Amino acid sequence: MHTTLLIFSSLLFASCSADGGAVRQIFDKQAPAADTLPPHTAPAGKTVEARFPAPEGFVRLPADPTSFAAFLCRLPLYPEGRDVHLFDGRLKHWQDVHCAVLDLDVGKRDLQQCADAVIRLRAEYLYAQRRYADIHFNFTNGFRAEYARWRRGDRIRVNGNRAFWIPGNSPSESYPAFRQYLDQVFMYAGTASLARELVRATPEKLQPGDVWIRGGHPGHAVIVLDVVEKPETGERRFLLAQSYMPAQDIHVLRNPAGASPWYTVPGATEALQTPEWVFDRDELRRFD
Repeated sequence: MHTTLLIFSSLLFASCSADGGAVRQIFDKQAPAADTLPPHTAPAGKTVEARFPAPEGFVRLPADPTSFAAFLCRLPLYPEGRDVHLFDGRLKHWQDVHCAVLDLDVGKRDLQQCADAVIRLRAEYLYAQRRYADIHFNFTNGFRAEYARWRRGDRIRVNGNRAFWIPGNSPSESYPAFRQYLDQVFMYAGTASLARELVRATPEKLQPGDVWIRGGHPGHAVIVLDVVEKPETGERRFLLAQSYMPAQDIHVLRNPAGASPWYTVPGATEALQTPEWVFDRDELRRFD
């Protein structure tokens, strides 16, 4: 393989690594032990909205049935108590950062990491809506990978730091071909490219599908899975989900600030503390 391609790829694969030591110390200090958590979930719930009832005094934001928000809150979950598995079947080292695991395959390769999980959920939603022309993501070098062109049979070749389309297979509308497209995107996209594609969002008005993201090497991304609001005050709380490095099951994050998995919007001078990363308040982004 060309040396430049190796460098290009290594930068992409490093996108989820973090200075986890300091974050871990904060998490260990603040979070209650997993076996002492009070019941803030409905264990029998098979979807995000069923497993995580709105806290008292809050209601879920209204959502059109065909919206990204509705898609996210209806995502299926593994039964209560499921561990987070890596792409190769091994267990994630830290099993105390999650409170649920999405019932969605992670693939057989070390590809679906943090930004890739965000891309996966967005792409799955658009695919389910048959909005094929809207499925496109940029590689780290700026190349635009369009699923509509992939469906027509073209394929992407990477040579050094250059990517280009070539005639490929026969046209295919199959789901396996769609997953092959996503694996190609996962290989050459990352937090740096995804952050450039998203637009700035206001934390007080956050919505399901928004993304806290720090683009770079290292970088990280978590997606807002669900949002509830207190009608009297407009205060919002939210659930977060992530994948990490190595590629692993997408999981709903515990909240280091307390037993409830629902996060509060960070104040003007506060950061967003998650179990494995700390984000600045102004790093919230949205799909345009």
